[in-house]
Parts: sequence; structure tokens; C-alpha cells
Amino acid sequence: MALVTPDNHGLRLWTRYAVLLLVAVIFIFPLLFMAMSSLKPDQQLLSDTNSLRAFLPVGDISFQNYSDAFDRAPIGVFVMNSVLITGATVLLTLFVCSLAAFSFVFLDWAGRGLIFSVLLATLIVPYESIFIPMLLMVSQLPWIGFEGLEWGWLNTYRVQIIPFIADGLTIFLFVQYFKDLPRELIEASRVEGASWWMIYRRVVMPLSGPVIATAAILKFLFMYNQYLWPLMVVQAEEIRPVMVGLGYFTDQLNVPWGEVMAYLTIITIPVLAFYLSLQRMFIASVASTGVKG
Repeated sequence: MALVTPDNHGLRLWTRYAVLLLVAVIFIFPLLFMAMSSLKPDQQLLSDTNSLRAFLPVGDISFQNYSDAFDRAPIGVFVMNSVLITGATVLLTLFVCSLAAFSFVFLDWAGRGLIFSVLLATLIVPYESIFIPMLLMVSQLPWIGFEGLEWGWLNTYRVQIIPFIADGLTIFLFVQYFKDLPRELIEASRVEGASWWMIYRRVVMPLSGPVIATAAILKFLFMYNQYLWPLMVVQAEEIRPVMVGLGYFTDQLNVPWGEVMAYLTIITIPVLAFYLSLQRMFIASVASTGVKG
């Protein structure tokens, strides 16, 4: 039986840090290349790709590519549209799917096992296979807005949000997490006279930070990277998301690579900000989650 000495423990710790640092560098290099390339003119950008200069802010550095990119297309509008659509969808999905998972785990009602099985079966159905039926449906659906009754959801924000709120994967994640929560907390809350809504809001959800962060990140990436569905249902430029806007941006003739890199850098910022904010919440939630006796 091998003894673990302080020297061996330190060596293992440094080896682990070295491996994690190498993985981080591998993931950071593309982002660094993109950001540095967005600051260089095309001729220098292409010549620097043969050396490490591609990852360094050297040479003719300026923000001209960003200025030209904003002049070429309304990038700010595209980014704000995606942030609005993605943020609203994530919040609504977390609320609706966590409620559904709560009912599957803690409430006793007829047919919940069968319905949950059907729900899991929908995970193998690709979204692209139902886009045409969804398109035909949303083109005829009514909507009551400030201007009265309207027919059809095309060229609206709601057509990019509502069809994606109910998510089988998110419900599954919440169900699996809720099953591991201490049942004693729920039983004690019921004995104290708490309603199911109060248990959901004050007991279950405060303990669910890790699954909330995980589900939010997965949903954010899915919605932020949406291309095919917005391309089908949105023609108005003022409500285009960033991925459709990217296609519109690159379809123009003779777009310099520096401007393309500037566009990609801009649309990456909300993703990084969202991920880092949820990562902090995830770590804080894991550190604070527990049952005190």
C-alpha cells in the first residue's frame, strides 16, 4: 500500500493545475485570436496567421474594424434583440420547467409517470423536424395585443420566445435534481402548514442553484445560437437576432475579415458575461447548499 506523502500530494496538485491550465489555454486561444484579429487590417491579419503574432496585439492596431462593422450593419440592434429574446426565454423556461418538475416529483396525480415518459421521448425528436409544422401553426395563431386581435405571429418577438419555453431536457434536469433533495424538508414544511407554492418558492428553489445555473447556460447557448427558426419567421431587420444578422452581414460583397472578427467578438461578449455570472452563482450555491441538523 503506497503512502501519500506531502511531496507526492503537492506534485499531484501541481500536475492537476498544469493540465487544467493547458485545457484553459486551448479554449482561450480561438477567442484570443478572434479578438486580436479584430484589431488588425486584413493584410496584417492574414500575414500574422503564420506565427504567434496572430495572438498578440502587435502591428497596426486600431478599432477601425469595429467602426466599419457598425456602419455596415445594425450590430447593436441584433445583439440587443438576441439578449432580449434569450433572456426572456431563459427566465420563462426556468420558471415553467421547474414548476412542471416540482409537480412530477412532489405531487401525486394520476398519469404523471406516463406523461413524464412521453416527455422524455420528445428528447429524441430534433427541433428541425418540427419547424415546418410549427411555422404553419404560428402563421395562423391569434394574439391579443395593445392594438387588439391579431392573426399570425410572424415578424414578432413572441414567435422567437414562446415555442421554446417548454423544454423536455430542462424539465428532466430539474426532476433529477429535485429527487435528490431531502424529503424531510418537504415533510417538515407541510407539517408547518406551508402551501405547495410556498414550498416551491422558499424551500426547493433556494436549494436548486446548481441545476438552475446548468439549465440556464444550456438554454442560453441554444437560444443565442438560433439561426434556422428566426430565419424562417423573421424578415424585419429591427427584430433579427445576432446569428441571422451574421448571415446578413457576411452575405454582403467584399466584407473584410477584420470586420467579421469584430462582429464575432461583439456577439461573444454577452455569452461570456452570462456564463461568468452564472458560474459565480453556481459556486456560491454549491458552497452554501446543505442541511443543518
